Amino acid sequence: MAPIRFGIALILPAAAGLKPKARNLKIDTRNDSPSPDAGGQPDSATAPSPALLITALGQSEQVLEKVEQCAADLSSVNGVLRKVIDGEDPLHHAGHAINLSEQVEATVVQCAGELASVNSALSEEIDERRNLDRALETSSAALAESQAEAAKALHLALHDPVTGLPNLPLFSDRLSQALAHARRYRRRVAVMFIDLDSFKEINDAHGHDVGDSVLKMVGRRLQAVVREGDTVSRRSGDEFLFLMLDAIDEQTAVKLAAKVVGNIARPCEVQGITVTMHSSIGIALFPEHGQSAQELLKNADTAMYAAKQGGQGYAVFTTARP
Repeated sequence: MAPIRFGIALILPAAAGLKPKARNLKIDTRNDSPSPDAGGQPDSATAPSPALLITALGQSEQVLEKVEQCAADLSSVNGVLRKVIDGEDPLHHAGHAINLSEQVEATVVQCAGELASVNSALSEEIDERRNLDRALETSSAALAESQAEAAKALHLALHDPVTGLPNLPLFSDRLSQALAHARRYRRRVAVMFIDLDSFKEINDAHGHDVGDSVLKMVGRRLQAVVREGDTVSRRSGDEFLFLMLDAIDEQTAVKLAAKVVGNIARPCEVQGITVTMHSSIGIALFPEHGQSAQELLKNADTAMYAAKQGGQGYAVFTTARP
C-alpha cells in the first residue's frame, strides 16, 4: 500500500510577513493582493489602512495556528499509516488515520476560504484607496486650473488691456501704501501726471490700431526708465501716471521727468508709419504738494497743464501755481 500524500495550498497576505512552520506540509504563501513595487515596498498611496492590516494579521495568525495543527495531525496520520503498512499496528488504525486526514483536509479548505476573505477585503480597500487617489488628483488639477483662472482674472482686473500696465485702481492702491510708508518713515514721494500731446491726431489720421500700437510703445519706454519699486500706470486714453518712491528731492524728480520726455520723443516706426510723440508731465511731491493721494494727483494734473501751456515738457506743481 503506497503512502497517502496530501497536497495543501495556503494563501497568506504578504503584509502579514508570516512564515509557516509546518514540517510535513507544503504551504504556498502566494498573495492575490497587488505586489510591492520594484523597491520591495508597498505603494503608500494604496497601502491598506493600519486597522485593516491588524485585523488581517490577527486572522492570518489564527489560520496559521490551525494549519500548523493540521501539519502535526498529518504527520501523525503518516506515522500511523506507515506502522499499519509495516504490520506494527492493526489495520483498523488506518481507518481512524484516514478519518483524521479528511478532517485535516476540511480544516485546510476552511482556512483557505478565510484567507481568501481576508485577501478580498484587502483588495477592496486598496481599490477604494486608488479611487480616492484618482479623485484627489482630479480635484487637485481642477483646483490648479481654478487658481490659474482666478489669477488671470485678477491680473485683467488690475491691468490695462492695451499696454499691460497697472490700471488706475492698482496705481491708487500702491500710491496709498507708498504714502503710509512715507508718513511713517518721513520719506518723500513724487507723482507724475503724463499726457501725450496731439495723440488724438494720430488716431484720427491712422486709426485706432496704430494708436494702440503707439500706446504700447509709450508704455514700454516708460517701463524702461522705471526704478525698482516705482510704478508706471495707464490712467485712461492718452494719460499715464508715474509713482516715484523715496524721491530724495525735487531735482531728482525733475531729472526723471526730463528722461521720460526724451524717451517718449524718440521717433519710432509703427505699422510702417514713422511716429514722433511728445508729452507733457506735471510733478507733485509729498509732503509739500499734498497730503493725500487725491490731492497729489490733482496737483500733478494742474502742473501737467502748466507744462503743456508752457511747452517746456514738464513742470513742478510749486512753479505751476499762479
